[in-house]
Amino acid sequence: MKKLITAVVAASLSAAAVAHDMVPGKTQEQPVLLQGGTLNTVTNGVLADTDLLFENGKITAIGSNLAVPENARVIDVTGKQVYPGIVALDTTLGLIELAAVRATNDLSEVGDITPEVSGHTAYNPDSEVIPTVRYNGITHAEIVPQRNLIAGRSSLLQTDGWTFEDAAEALNVGVHVNWPRVGINTSWWERRSPEEQRKANAEDLKKLKAAFVDAKAYYDAKQANELNGTDVRWEAMTGLFDGSSKLFVHAHDKRQMEQAMELASEWGFELVLVGARDAWRIADKLAAQDISVVYGEPYGLPTRHDEAYDQAYAAPAALAAAGVDFAIAYSTGFWDIRNLAFAAGNAVAFGLDKDQALAAITLKPAEVMGVADKIGSLEVGKHASLFVSDGDVMDQLGQKVRLMFIDGAEVDLNNRHNQLYQKYRQKP
Repeated sequence: MKKLITAVVAASLSAAAVAHDMVPGKTQEQPVLLQGGTLNTVTNGVLADTDLLFENGKITAIGSNLAVPENARVIDVTGKQVYPGIVALDTTLGLIELAAVRATNDLSEVGDITPEVSGHTAYNPDSEVIPTVRYNGITHAEIVPQRNLIAGRSSLLQTDGWTFEDAAEALNVGVHVNWPRVGINTSWWERRSPEEQRKANAEDLKKLKAAFVDAKAYYDAKQANELNGTDVRWEAMTGLFDGSSKLFVHAHDKRQMEQAMELASEWGFELVLVGARDAWRIADKLAAQDISVVYGEPYGLPTRHDEAYDQAYAAPAALAAAGVDFAIAYSTGFWDIRNLAFAAGNAVAFGLDKDQALAAITLKPAEVMGVADKIGSLEVGKHASLFVSDGDVMDQLGQKVRLMFIDGAEVDLNNRHNQLYQKYRQKP
């Protein structure tokens, strides 16, 4: 018993050691007026030397020389850049702390078909990683279950809050599918023969399609009031059939994406392709069918011998040129999503329009998650989820986030990385 108690205490201390000590922001209590900044509105261009006022968590006025409300907090942001909060899609933020420690890893559930899993239920708002990523302007992150054939449902959470309920922006937005492989893996670690791989790929695709058939049968029975009980798996997929949920398909190979497009068309699902490394190869088809893409390979390496070194960097520009509705993500990242704004900036260096790049990490992700009426741009009536930077947020050398507000609540920008920096800059 003594050993058990000791182990429990040790585990508790270990958990405490990886919990950050930043206190979530308090609900806005007084008007805040940002004076004289350069507003990157996303929807209405760049407004120089412009004021922005927000009250009770929402933007109430934008213009020059705005009147100062009674009891307002006035902040001079002259010469600084004001942006809507960055929205990071396809992340595992709060689901994993240390990759080498299994007890901190809540990425996936047991089984192949687990649509009932919700990413937000395993989200750890005390993760040390969260303050480090919001320091680069990320106010919202989509939390996505991983690995399984049908992995579960994702939710969009704010990066500041005591619990997932506090942080919730949109829960259970869509069902995530990891599309079965279509090709043969020739890597040295693959032990199966080509025949065994083809068989496994076919079986996975059959299993996936069967799951949709079962889910539809459950939905039809529910509509007819003929259910004999609740099946949490198929209950989680009912939104796909009534249009209240989206189907997020994680796929990179062109053939995978085309198969997913056929299935979505057959069932009438609203499809979002995630990862989508080969999306540039079928850009015209994606644009014609109005399929959204969450491009998750902004720093990817060439995957074929005949691809240019900059294929991944130039893909966003190619998607934009074809008229594809896309967002940029740092797929399945957690700590590395702090570089999301820089990935968008890199895409600008390789041909993407700067305004489109900013929209791809703000408004476009908000549209994918169905919350563009609340966040993603600086507009009167939208939530005051924004930040102030010394320079261009997409420039690694120029940006420095000074202030952040989420729904009008000021966010503590201190973080573990900054603490270590302050510590070691004093070392002799």
